[in-house]
Amino acid sequence: MTAQTKKRGAAENGDGGTGLGLAAFIANNEDLGPIVRHAFESGKPEALLHSLRSIVKMKEVEIEEICRLHYEEFILAVDELRGVLVDADELKGTLADENLRLQEVASALLLKLDELLELYSVNRSVGEALAMLKICLRVTSLCKICNRDIAEAKLHSALKTLELIEKDYLQNIPLKLLKKVIQKQIPIVKLYIEKKVCGEFNEWLVYIRRIGKEIGQAAIGQANLARQKDEGMRARQREAEECSSVGFDEHAYTLDVENMDEEAMLEFDLAPVYRAHHIHIGLGLGEKFREYYFNNRLMQLNLDLQISTSQPFLESHQPFLAQIAGFFIIEDRVLRTADGLLSESQVETMWETAISKVTSILEQQFSLMDTANHLINVKGYISLLGTTMKKYGYQATPLVEILGKNRDKYLELLISDCRKKIKDVLSQDSYERMVIKKKNEYDMNVAALQLEPIDVVPDLPYVAPFSCSVPSTCRIVRSFIEDLVRYLSYGSSMNSYDVVKSYLDKFLIEILNDRFLNLIHGGSVEFQQMVQIAGNIAVLERSCDMFLCHAAQLCGVPRHLLEKPHSGLTVKAVLKATQNAAYNRLITLVNSKVDEFMLQLTSINWTVEEAPEHANDYMNEVIIYLHDVVSSGQQIVPMDALYKVVTGALSHIADSIITILLSDRVKRFNANAVAGIDIDLKMLEGFADNTYHSTGLSDLRKETSFKDCLAETRQLINLLLSSQPESFMNPVTRETNYGSLDPKKVAIICDKFKDAPDSLFGSLPSRATVQSARKKSLDVLKRRLKDFS
Repeated sequence: MTAQTKKRGAAENGDGGTGLGLAAFIANNEDLGPIVRHAFESGKPEALLHSLRSIVKMKEVEIEEICRLHYEEFILAVDELRGVLVDADELKGTLADENLRLQEVASALLLKLDELLELYSVNRSVGEALAMLKICLRVTSLCKICNRDIAEAKLHSALKTLELIEKDYLQNIPLKLLKKVIQKQIPIVKLYIEKKVCGEFNEWLVYIRRIGKEIGQAAIGQANLARQKDEGMRARQREAEECSSVGFDEHAYTLDVENMDEEAMLEFDLAPVYRAHHIHIGLGLGEKFREYYFNNRLMQLNLDLQISTSQPFLESHQPFLAQIAGFFIIEDRVLRTADGLLSESQVETMWETAISKVTSILEQQFSLMDTANHLINVKGYISLLGTTMKKYGYQATPLVEILGKNRDKYLELLISDCRKKIKDVLSQDSYERMVIKKKNEYDMNVAALQLEPIDVVPDLPYVAPFSCSVPSTCRIVRSFIEDLVRYLSYGSSMNSYDVVKSYLDKFLIEILNDRFLNLIHGGSVEFQQMVQIAGNIAVLERSCDMFLCHAAQLCGVPRHLLEKPHSGLTVKAVLKATQNAAYNRLITLVNSKVDEFMLQLTSINWTVEEAPEHANDYMNEVIIYLHDVVSSGQQIVPMDALYKVVTGALSHIADSIITILLSDRVKRFNANAVAGIDIDLKMLEGFADNTYHSTGLSDLRKETSFKDCLAETRQLINLLLSSQPESFMNPVTRETNYGSLDPKKVAIICDKFKDAPDSLFGSLPSRATVQSARKKSLDVLKRRLKDFS
């Protein structure tokens, strides 16, 4: 049956190969997709369907065969299944009973379970409510903390609380109403904080501008103290160097503990700035606040750069410059500590604006100043400002440059002021020796100015060799040096000592020396005053070294450098020349006064009948005057100069006598008149000889003594009174006794000389013979002089 079925199946298949292949695929559980796809692609799906139907029929045949083969086993299985069904029915009844009993027992438990589930639901709801409540309580607590911080002005803390609410709680608030209220209030609170902190910052702007001047004054004061400390240190160093050059001084090097303290910090409150900056950063408005700060401070700077018109610049310059210094000291502190509030470029911009405006104001004010003292006061404060600003890192070169530009103007004003002072001092001086009665006057006018070489105070009252103008002049010169050094120091890169020395020389030559020359050649000064002027010049010439030492000390130049050749002042030689001009002027004044006395010589009787027994009045006056000249000059004028004055006066007297005899004022004279001149001359010779030795002038060992100055006049008088005048023509006698006489002058004078006086009664017989012999000898001399000439 199986074989027949198979044959029939194969015959029905019609395509045995295809069916067997498809059957093999199905038996192996392989994918029929490729075969199906191929059938459809080839357009022959009917063959595939036919093969599949054939396979189904084959399988049905196989099932029938299997059932036939296993029928008995199937019957047994069915019997067993029926037995199982009986058992199942019994089990089902048992289960139904058990289910009934279980339902009876579980009904109460189900009620309890429902109650438990309900309790679980309530518990979950309560937990959610508690969580929501905790969030709300935390948020309200933070709100309360924020309000408290705002009330206590803890704005930064309040802002942090707001940030915490926004970041961690706002989105998690379960109550929509509360969330809405908080969302609405947060911007309002932030705006309030911003306004509040801006208000505090605006108050700080007012406060900081008010104390800016005090800050600047304190900083400039510290710079001044540091400068004084440096000057003191340099002075001690110079003293130590000078001591070391002569020997070690155990007190030369000491530790100044008092000056080792660090500079006190300038204290001012920047907390409002820091707070406002941090709060604005927290509000996300950092850039806005930085711009606000810069603009407001720039406006304040522009206000600070406006000088006062209600008071002179000399009075307002210190507050003005101190305000500028304080402003930039504050900005420097803000730049370093305010965490990016200011940038270096912004500070640099403000500084350039300020320095440009300040230099412009200074140039204008300097151009209006007409007093050196005003300019040096302003300059000193400007140099301190520059030093202070350099300390804080600001570029102060324009300030130094503006001072350098006005150096010539300052020197011009300084010299003009000192010229006026010198003129007033010298014109108001009476040129009488200064009498010092008190020790403090001596210390102030002599010791302090080093006008005397000894340090021991002499017995008081002390009569100084100079007049009152000398100490005043020394103080003016020292003041000139100090002001000049003050202007050139601090900020100047030049060698200030050389500049000071040059201008000191110029000042002393062009101002002091020229003023002395004006006094000398002015024509209104008397002899006593001229003596004192010469003495003053000598004292001031010696003081030039002291002036130079003072300048070197102020400029920090060691004293041993002043001992080098050609290191002194040129004015010393100029003053010596002026001193010589004063001595020459003394000679001129004495000779002029002598001329006044000698004019009386023309009014005497040159043909007197009897020889006088006493000197003429003019000679008494001349000798009294010469006594005064010697006594006054001896105390002040150097011996050489006094020698020149006296010899000049005596020579002038001698020349005056001869000049009068040669002049047309004397037509004729006789022996009695010559005898009177002889008495005058002897009196003058006695004065000359006595003065020459008593004053110590003889110690000079000059070739010409005072008496030698009268030699020509003495020889002329001796010739006229000689019994043999014709001996003058003897070369040996003339060389021996009359070497100073000029034959031409002798000829003129002898023509006027009449040996016998004019008389109505003539001479006595006893004298006639003598006079006749002299007259004959004189006539011979006259004839021979005419032949000689």
